[in-house]
Amino acid sequence: MPFKPSFEGPQSGQLSDRATFIRRTYTHLAIAVLGFILLSAVLMNLGIGEMMLQRLAAGGRYGWLVVLGAFMLVSMLATRLADNVDSENTQQIGLGIYVLAEALIFAPLLTMARYISPDIIPAAALTTLLLVCGLTFTAFTTRKDFSFMRSFLTMAGFIALGAIVASVIVGFSLGVWFSAAMVLLCAGFILYDISNIIHHYPTNRPAGAALHLFASIATMFWYVLRLFMSRN
Repeated sequence: MPFKPSFEGPQSGQLSDRATFIRRTYTHLAIAVLGFILLSAVLMNLGIGEMMLQRLAAGGRYGWLVVLGAFMLVSMLATRLADNVDSENTQQIGLGIYVLAEALIFAPLLTMARYISPDIIPAAALTTLLLVCGLTFTAFTTRKDFSFMRSFLTMAGFIALGAIVASVIVGFSLGVWFSAAMVLLCAGFILYDISNIIHHYPTNRPAGAALHLFASIATMFWYVLRLFMSRN
């Protein structure tokens, strides 16, 4: 269950700590997003994205399954480091590892998108940014606690992961409607993550909070990008 503070009523010191934590979390998030953009640009300009795309094509449909498995293992390690309560440096290392892993897994998809149309990547990025801003505005203005969504989001996430693995093994395409559904699911995760940052997340783990929110935003960008690619 999400962490819940032990106090019963708002106190000025605790509110100040929470406000400082939120600012630090979004500072870490901004650095993570900037790092992802820079790493993605470097990987594409060095031809690493194209090389990975060729290797994945040569590996058949199981290539993406291997990448997905490796990414999940790295994500588990990075999340464990970023949620470390004893060392802020360890938290930041975990966040950095996760950003690097995201840049690597995005490299072939971004390369493919650039081949289809140079306008796809900025259009998908802008769409994702607008969606995230809208969700952030909703969470901060309503101050609603969305922690009740946790069970549904977890179940839906496992169902989506199962569908992805099954599509790779059996060899069928999930289609545009699956990508649209995943964008909606990611919107739910982003609302939940922001609400958790506002209300429950431990204030000594800003990098960990930033990692969870960054992961949801990156996944939304992935499926928004796929939607734009399917239109072309």
